[in-house]
Amino acid sequence: MKPGLEKIRLLLDRLDNPQHTFAAVHIAGTNGKGSVAAICDSVLCAAGYPVGRYTSPHLNSINERFLINGAAVQDQTLIAAAETVMKEIEILEKNKDIQITFFEAMTAIAFLLFRDAGMKLVVLETGLGGCLDATNVVEPLISVITRVGIDHSEWLGDTIEKIASEKGGIIKPGRPVVVAENSVEVMAVLGNYAQRCNAPLISAVERVSLTRVSGDLSSQIIKVATDSRELPKIETPMSARFDLENSMAAICALEVLHDLGVVISDEAFVKGFSQVQWKGRFQKVCNKPVVILDGAHNPDAASALRLSLKQCGIKDHVYLVAGFCGEKNAIDFLKKMQALIKSGYAVAIDNPRSLKAGEVGALMRSSGIRDVAESASVKEAVENAMQCAREDGGTVLVTGSLFLVAEVLELFEGGESGQGRRLNEGCGKKL
Repeated sequence: MKPGLEKIRLLLDRLDNPQHTFAAVHIAGTNGKGSVAAICDSVLCAAGYPVGRYTSPHLNSINERFLINGAAVQDQTLIAAAETVMKEIEILEKNKDIQITFFEAMTAIAFLLFRDAGMKLVVLETGLGGCLDATNVVEPLISVITRVGIDHSEWLGDTIEKIASEKGGIIKPGRPVVVAENSVEVMAVLGNYAQRCNAPLISAVERVSLTRVSGDLSSQIIKVATDSRELPKIETPMSARFDLENSMAAICALEVLHDLGVVISDEAFVKGFSQVQWKGRFQKVCNKPVVILDGAHNPDAASALRLSLKQCGIKDHVYLVAGFCGEKNAIDFLKKMQALIKSGYAVAIDNPRSLKAGEVGALMRSSGIRDVAESASVKEAVENAMQCAREDGGTVLVTGSLFLVAEVLELFEGGESGQGRRLNEGCGKKL
């Protein structure tokens, strides 16, 4: 990674600046920005708008990063865009003696796809930070900043204020910015940034009232009211406690869009929320035993995950399958989860930055988890955790990295190997 905007601007210039052809909802934050993007995209599609969505990382297919009207782009379309971008990258790297990063290339491909598909509205998630993120070349219709916490300190700074300042870099002069619930320190930084930019700052918690009526591990029913509408009860498949906060931010952003002329009916809100999909985030993939996948990978996300489990009645007897990339604060993550864990299964992830299973196991023990096994493979860890959970009515939780979640999701969904069908045996109803 080489944060900065000079190279992406050079590349986009060679592509005739496709980022200038659409209006963007630009989203940054430490946790929740992908969920907010998924909700906004789903509601806007339900409202009948042609809309593109760019998020990262992907789980099982790179196509997942690029959605057009709610569907991942097809292989041929993606390949054609990638070939066009790669030709320009080769010219730039030869003539300018620079190196375009993977994320810069993906961002250019996204913008090209959206222009060629005629998208006039795009929901856009930052990759890292905000100020120097490759997506920050757009002039957004609105900006959205979700929960800000400590993560990627080596790139964004070692204090919450420094990180908030980086995230605030997506705020643009005169353009509204919606901010989710955050600490006093974060709100002060973002408020000052917005004031300097003469950008109206709208607090989601002040504009949106959201109540959880009921719910379980598969869905929850919510009641929503804003300063301009009161919606009927909505059942959404986003079942985690932290989804309530993310939903408030998304609803506020959509209301601001409505104020700007992007008309969204009550029916579109209800339909969009009921159909939203965001895999790998508090996702139940098995009933017997219950197996939950969640891409939490920093201490704040671990706290939110723990509260979501407790809300659903899961307070102990959790069999944890976890792996981490080396730059993550794994020990503090595990300490947040330790009180719920009966046994831990340490794994290495299929990623060059992964900690070894032995290293993860040592961190588990240091965090206070007493029963720890270091597994030879992710599949072995999941199978052993499921067997123990079946015997005592416990819950299997897979977390610590989206890369790990992607591996396990592939095991349950099967793929070409068919391994998922074996893991799904005895899971109860098809999921």
